[in-house]
Amino acid sequence: MTELAVQLVTISPEEEGQRLDNFLLKWAKGVPKSHIYRIIRSGEVRINKKRALVTSRILSGDIIRIPPIRIATPEIVPNAHKNTLNAIKIDKNLSILHEDDHLLIVDKPSGLAVHGGSGISLGLIEALREARPELKFLELVHRLDRDTSGILMLAKKRLCLTTLHEDIREGRMDKRYLFVAHGDFDGGLGHVSLKYPLYKYLLPNGERRVKVEDFGQASLTTIKWLGSSFQGRCFVGEAQLKTGRTHQIRVHLQHHGYPILGDDKYGDRLLDKAIGPKRLMLHAHRLVITHPQTKERLTIVCPTPVGFDFDRTLKQELS
Repeated sequence: MTELAVQLVTISPEEEGQRLDNFLLKWAKGVPKSHIYRIIRSGEVRINKKRALVTSRILSGDIIRIPPIRIATPEIVPNAHKNTLNAIKIDKNLSILHEDDHLLIVDKPSGLAVHGGSGISLGLIEALREARPELKFLELVHRLDRDTSGILMLAKKRLCLTTLHEDIREGRMDKRYLFVAHGDFDGGLGHVSLKYPLYKYLLPNGERRVKVEDFGQASLTTIKWLGSSFQGRCFVGEAQLKTGRTHQIRVHLQHHGYPILGDDKYGDRLLDKAIGPKRLMLHAHRLVITHPQTKERLTIVCPTPVGFDFDRTLKQELS
């Protein structure tokens, strides 16, 4: 442990907009949350020489007085050099769909987790932070499942992040996915709304799962038939997310009787075996947002990658 003297920290534009407690919890990593709250409430933490609340929002240029506290000494990370090389490789091979001073939008490949955890030491967000140390702020705007490919947004500014999160909550963002599912779709040529409530739970081994339950969270996915595939045994569709629940598209389609090909959590292994998909057949292919800074309407389209197989004729029509 290392004890620091009184610190005067000036807030950067990238740190603006967050609550004081959240800022301190990141700044003093390893310090118990109870201690952070105690020093704020006691008045030892000050913003521009004035007492502050736990919920106070910090602004660019604010000067935060932080009293002497003990913080954990950074651990020496095994294979740190190897992680850096892997991060640079991930960054180099990543397809950039859009980038400016506020936003980074990439084509995430199937098989790459968006963040570390559960035995994954280096996810996409950790790799980009490692490979681009000049970015003082970089956060995921939303998430994609590890085996889902396609459009993923990251924010380079905190205000950009909070603005896009509000757009998601208010339904002002249009996110669409291509999928290939088992079965002969009988919903016609229009849009079909799937309104099954979803409930998250854990398996005995700690793995996360989602199922349809009456007491679950309200969820809405709109799907549209685009064409038959694999000699009519499957169909290609487009899913539009109206809510953003975990595994939403996968569970909604499975519950409706159309499991997605290659889904090792909610799919049909026997049907998969007959066709042999090489991956989860779910791809985030289209995004329409209002740019958080310029307020211009921005449309991003991401082509289907190698390995996302369905009938060639249909694939040409959808390109």
